[in-house]
Amino acid sequence: MSELLVRERGAVPPDAGSVFERIAEDLATRGFSVIDGAVPTALAISLAIEVRERSATAFHWASIGREQTQMVNGFVRRDAICWIEGESEAERDWLAWIVQLKTALNRRLYLGLFSFECHFAHYPPGAFYKRHVDAFRGEANRVLTTVLYLNPAWGPDDGGELVLHLDADNEETVRLRPTLGTLVVFLSEAFPHEVLPAQRDRYSIAGWFRVNASCAARADPPR
Repeated sequence: MSELLVRERGAVPPDAGSVFERIAEDLATRGFSVIDGAVPTALAISLAIEVRERSATAFHWASIGREQTQMVNGFVRRDAICWIEGESEAERDWLAWIVQLKTALNRRLYLGLFSFECHFAHYPPGAFYKRHVDAFRGEANRVLTTVLYLNPAWGPDDGGELVLHLDADNEETVRLRPTLGTLVVFLSEAFPHEVLPAQRDRYSIAGWFRVNASCAARADPPR
């Protein structure tokens, strides 16, 4: 099994437009993008502080499935989540940055991205998320997955790496440490992925761009 270790620290263009162009190019050529320092440092730090200051009661154990099939399954995932609704300045700045990214990707790649949903994710020590895909089979819903990591000084012994599986035979993977400011964007239907067990508290923002799959009988997304 070959493993591609992605190390892109210090290689980020200085302005948002260049970052968006790089993400678009990566998505067009390989289906995923990994950029360290993609968002402004001050914003990443503000979000990292905010998620740690959130009351534990604001988080709930994450579930799997959708609508009537949703359930909490500790054998599959053990993270807790808190949906982001733009209640704080940091959240609003993050969502504004995401709107700029959506506009840039629609102009460059004609993806038809329509809405975005995201939440803080907390993986306590020992927590994991087994291999899965983010798009629900047979439905036009999640198109792009984004993950922004909020963990300063994350070492090689801290675990919690994201593993992207690039082929059906698991012969090629991308393994990423969840270090502060690293942004991962990938095609939701194309890449099974997993989160390895974390050895200390691990924080991130997981988000999904969706197309407009609403119809007369159903609103999508339902949230």
